[in-house]
Amino acid sequence: MQIHVYDTYVKAKDGHTMHFDVFTAVKDDQKAVEYAKQWLSTIGEGGATVTSKECSFCHSQSAPANVTDEINKNGFYIYKMEGC
Repeated sequence: MQIHVYDTYVKAKDGHTMHFDVFTAVKDDQKAVEYAKQWLSTIGEGGATVTSKECSFCHSQSAPANVTDEINKNGFYIYKMEGC
């Protein structure tokens, strides 16, 4: 599966920066922002500011099976990097 990667930097409630990627099957900037907000609400950071400025398209690539499975199930996959 070809996926689209959205590089995301968000300020957490305590002020630290959370860096993660949103992987989607469809290149849709607004959907990526919605997916980022959805995930942030599940970890108690629902009030974080997320716009196309914080969540921007980076590149497209192929995805491993576990990522593809998650995207098929939920529409997106979150790849956590720094501060998550």
